[in-house]
Amino acid sequence: MADHPNIKQDALQLVAALPESATWDDLAYEVYVRQALEAGLADSEAGRTIPHEEAIARVRSRIRRAS
Repeated sequence: MADHPNIKQDALQLVAALPESATWDDLAYEVYVRQALEAGLADSEAGRTIPHEEAIARVRSRIRRAS
């Protein structure tokens, strides 16, 4: 979606992929996930990442502080 100035076609495909029983919340979730994935890919392509070991250390540190 982010790469396209006109997202209409992408949005139509997203809606078409939803089951008939989908709710507005389901649609909002799918849009959120799509935006989050695209933001993550853009960060990765721009070099805004950290090594896996550092990410794990940060998570473990927060878990220790919370308990």
